[in-house]
Amino acid sequence: MLGEKIGELSGKINSQRVLANPGGSPKMETSFQANGSLLGTDIKETGTYWTVVRPDGTLYGEGQGVMMLKEGKMATWTGHGVGSMKKDGTASYRGQTTPTRLSRLNKVALLFEYEVDADGNTRSEYWEWK
Repeated sequence: MLGEKIGELSGKINSQRVLANPGGSPKMETSFQANGSLLGTDIKETGTYWTVVRPDGTLYGEGQGVMMLKEGKMATWTGHGVGSMKKDGTASYRGQTTPTRLSRLNKVALLFEYEVDADGNTRSEYWEWK
């Protein structure tokens, strides 16, 4: 069951590269940085994910990242999701991420929406999955 919205971040892609995927579909690695809040705490996030284009044209990706909390604490996350690429160059993903080292979230999964526009700007929103 979808719970309360617990965070929102916005940022920018800072690097991309093509990864080897012998005999497979195109595969890209993307790194980004974002700022926002999670559970009412200001954070800075750095993340990297890879995306592969599936035979039906949809996207599948997996990633990991680090969140730096305002008071100097760190939290990590891993996630995976599916998405689509639009004709205007934007991408949209939906998926699940699992944060660690945020005491309230250690035992729950988060659902996310992650959007990238044609200029490399990112926006993500998080909800607790109960």
